[in-house]
Amino acid sequence: MIARPRASVAADERPWDDLDFLGWRDPGAPDRSYLVTERADGVVGVTLRFPSSRRGFLHRSMCSLCVTTHPSNGVSLMTARKTGAAGREGNSVGVYMCADLACSLYVRGKKVPESGARFEESLTVEEQIARMVGNLSAFLDKLYN
Repeated sequence: MIARPRASVAADERPWDDLDFLGWRDPGAPDRSYLVTERADGVVGVTLRFPSSRRGFLHRSMCSLCVTTHPSNGVSLMTARKTGAAGREGNSVGVYMCADLACSLYVRGKKVPESGARFEESLTVEEQIARMVGNLSAFLDKLYN
């Protein structure tokens, strides 16, 4: 279970039982988001940056974590600095993610993408959740290793 953050991210309105990670966009910095999750070595937080460029309305992209497709700007390349010396040198890692960081809700069917539906998969919801958590872990491994 993820510890509840300050009230500034509307903690009481979050569907805590359905979240595999906590993600939110910074209303004061339109190119910044934050992600907090638990790992084997404890709770970690990552500052994510993404471009503010707009894509065409007909363009569709797929989230690398939850495999949800979105039209237009529903998926963004989010980047984070690596830890340690590599991060101090400016090295970063990127991943295509749902721009609203609601991957956990899309996988569980608690939120519907703007396109109206997700692709039907042969995996169970539990298997899709495990894949999403594994994809997030792989991204974080690249940051911390």
